[in-house]
Amino acid sequence: MRHHSNVRKFGRTKNQRNALLKGLMLALIAHGRIETTEAKAKELRPSIEKLVTKANVGTLASRRLVISRLYNLTAEANKLIDTIAPKYKDRTGGYTRITKLPRRAGDASKMAVIEFI
Repeated sequence: MRHHSNVRKFGRTKNQRNALLKGLMLALIAHGRIETTEAKAKELRPSIEKLVTKANVGTLASRRLVISRLYNLTAEANKLIDTIAPKYKDRTGGYTRITKLPRRAGDASKMAVIEFI
């Protein structure tokens, strides 16, 4: 049974799911907004918001944790820590916005745009 299991599986194994979410996180950090399916955007939101909150701390330990969560890609991690996170210093959460789009023509999946506010 699926009681209280809030993980969307996307028809993938755990490692594939984690790689998908990390790739979406990297794309969102690099571009500021991405267009994806609504389910992927909803699953991405808590992960990226936790990273931004951790990047706001500003300690060496938090910097290392953010870098490790982003596949040790220091350029993207530095962008998150140095440019994106300081914009939200006064906010306690809600760094992203999900806007729904019309359904995709090919398979009629629900689409959405996730972006930093």
